[in-house]
Amino acid sequence: MSSTPIIMPQLGESIAEATVIDLLVAEGEPVSSGQDIIEVETQKATMNVTAPCAGFIDKYVVEIGDSYAVGDVLGQVRSETESVEPSEASAETNSSGDGDPSDTIGTQPSTTSKPQQTSGGGSFSVVKPTIKGLPVHAQFVGAHYMSPRMKARMYELGLREADLSGIAGSGAGGRLTIQDFEKFLTQLEQARLTQASSMRVAVADAMRRSWTRPLATVGRPMQLDAMLDHRAKLDPKPGPALFAIRALAIALSENSAVAGRLIGTKIAHPTSIDIGFAVEADDGVLVPVIRDVDKKPVTSLVETYNQLVVYARQRKLPANATGGSIATVTNFGTFGLTWATPIPLPEQTLVLGLGAGKKAPFWDDEKGAFVPITESQLTLSFDHRVLDGGAAGRLLTRIN
Repeated sequence: MSSTPIIMPQLGESIAEATVIDLLVAEGEPVSSGQDIIEVETQKATMNVTAPCAGFIDKYVVEIGDSYAVGDVLGQVRSETESVEPSEASAETNSSGDGDPSDTIGTQPSTTSKPQQTSGGGSFSVVKPTIKGLPVHAQFVGAHYMSPRMKARMYELGLREADLSGIAGSGAGGRLTIQDFEKFLTQLEQARLTQASSMRVAVADAMRRSWTRPLATVGRPMQLDAMLDHRAKLDPKPGPALFAIRALAIALSENSAVAGRLIGTKIAHPTSIDIGFAVEADDGVLVPVIRDVDKKPVTSLVETYNQLVVYARQRKLPANATGGSIATVTNFGTFGLTWATPIPLPEQTLVLGLGAGKKAPFWDDEKGAFVPITESQLTLSFDHRVLDGGAAGRLLTRIN
């Protein structure tokens, strides 16, 4: 009689652990080689660990609901033949899983020749997990591989995964362990801590929620000379950001679907063209909103815009000037920036960015020479579930 270990196999290059959710064969029951014996769950799919050889289940050394790293021993199969190499253990995607097949079948644990005695007699090879294929170096992925116990401890203390992103996990494949976490908390107690303002916390939470969506940014240069010439003739004079707000509003009034929100399988179109604009306030950013921008000439918006900027910097925005906007305009050019990738608010699909105006050479076909122009970079960040690059490019062209 020989004993062969049941090993947690490499379930895909980006998988470092799996949670046991069911034992499909009871201890003492016979199994055939390759038979499904343990059901496990990864971040991508429900999968089955198979028997490494024919025989019967001698014992399991796992608990349902607990997570185990690649290469961990899950149990033993007793057989009358010689023990087989643990590398023969395999995993197959369960019919109820939805993972990518390329992530579920293939790479298996490698082994060493050093034997290890089992409690029931016999021996088996020590397994060295194959984790070198992980797409990101282990020292940088700790917080991305956490057991349910680890996550429960984190949420108990009111922390999020982003708060732990700087910790290098010491577990398999860079997995963050309880020991890593407790060490981090001890070091944190020794550091100088200052309380974040309520606005900073609110901004951080909004950006975290926004980042759960697939976001993209496109951009193109925009000539400002015609706009500046027109502005010089107006009284009162709108700022560049107000022209951008008005241009965006007109474009969205012509096709409101691009500013819609994807809810399930439906796109919710906006009922009015209400545009917000970013204003830097003390330790954060506020977004005042101008309602029905598409229905008002730009000169009539100047006083409203200027007053909302003052209110925002004083952090005294009226209730009717906050929330409910369908897009935001941010003039990051005021900080000397020429290009940026701003993030839309969680309830929005779009954010239009305006870079600093700079003199640039432009080839004039009529003159057959380069002429100086004032140029700015216009960017559009968007929810890629609602817009593709082509639609975003056409929207930018219409705004321009």
